[in-house]
Amino acid sequence: MAGWDLLVDRKDLRKAQIVSAEAPALADGEVRLEVERFSLTANNITYGIIGDAFGYWKFFPAPDGLGRIPVWGFATVTESRVPDVPVGLRLFGYLPMSTSFVMQLVKARSGFVDRAPHRAELPPTYNAYNEAPADPLDDHRALLRPLLMTSFLLDDFLGEDEGLTSLVLSSASSKTALGLAWFAKARGREVIGLTSPANAKLIEGLGLYDKVLTYDEVAALKTRGPTAFVDFAGDRSGTAKVHAALGGGLIRSIIVGATHWEAGGGQVEIAGPTPTLFFAPDQIRKRMADWGPGEVETRFDAALRAFVADSSWLNLVQHQGQQGLTEAYHMVLEGRVRPQDGHIITPA
Repeated sequence: MAGWDLLVDRKDLRKAQIVSAEAPALADGEVRLEVERFSLTANNITYGIIGDAFGYWKFFPAPDGLGRIPVWGFATVTESRVPDVPVGLRLFGYLPMSTSFVMQLVKARSGFVDRAPHRAELPPTYNAYNEAPADPLDDHRALLRPLLMTSFLLDDFLGEDEGLTSLVLSSASSKTALGLAWFAKARGREVIGLTSPANAKLIEGLGLYDKVLTYDEVAALKTRGPTAFVDFAGDRSGTAKVHAALGGGLIRSIIVGATHWEAGGGQVEIAGPTPTLFFAPDQIRKRMADWGPGEVETRFDAALRAFVADSSWLNLVQHQGQQGLTEAYHMVLEGRVRPQDGHIITPA
């Protein structure tokens, strides 16, 4: 049965195309999965932007010059040549934007992993597939599992610095920033969000930030004590302005995403602490060693359910088929997503 993939030009993410894909016959050790649903967010665009540097293009190989941007969601095994992976098994994990795909799944200590050679050196966090019986929160999980997990891990990482009193978050309307603001408020920390003028009033109304400033107001930025700047935007010139405004009060600067992927900033000099990249899989590995793998998921699941219960503002937007995916992809790529909306794609 023919299916399709969304392929993008790795050098220009604006160039995206739906391509027909035949379902190859399975070899021993392979399974075929039908993609049920996945979320599409600015986080996925970041995977494409830094795909070469961090290996994101390697998860789902594509023809030369093209790429398959990974997403998070649910898929069901429809054909299997692996004894421990039965037809009908429903999994949550890292997927391509496709109707179906093939993996070399094997049962692991916790869940399943893909043992395909091209994945051998890739971060295990992205290679874990967990059994996923249907749940009323499935759409929320597809949307929030990658984003809120990053928020959860950032909060855990920053929680080790007891002297930290304030956070400044760029791209304050992004779901990962909103999640971190929610966690930080629970710790009693001051949280200031930086956003565009178009989003400022809406973000203020969510009640997650103590103060919301537009990017034009950064020079007036003040916090109540030792501060960390968490950059979800990837705009070097914007980071330099935040550093200058906070001066000696800034004790840590962290880069998480690249939602303002066209802003760049070139070789703008940045005063104060050197911005360092936060790589969520490193914190997961640390906590798996400290707490055990099951405890990471248990704590996160409780946090996700609490966040959803406390987030009546969150609106899920459904898209279906090739046209729905194409429209949603360009909407997310071009930054036309409302902060309160989460986009869920059903390929079939």
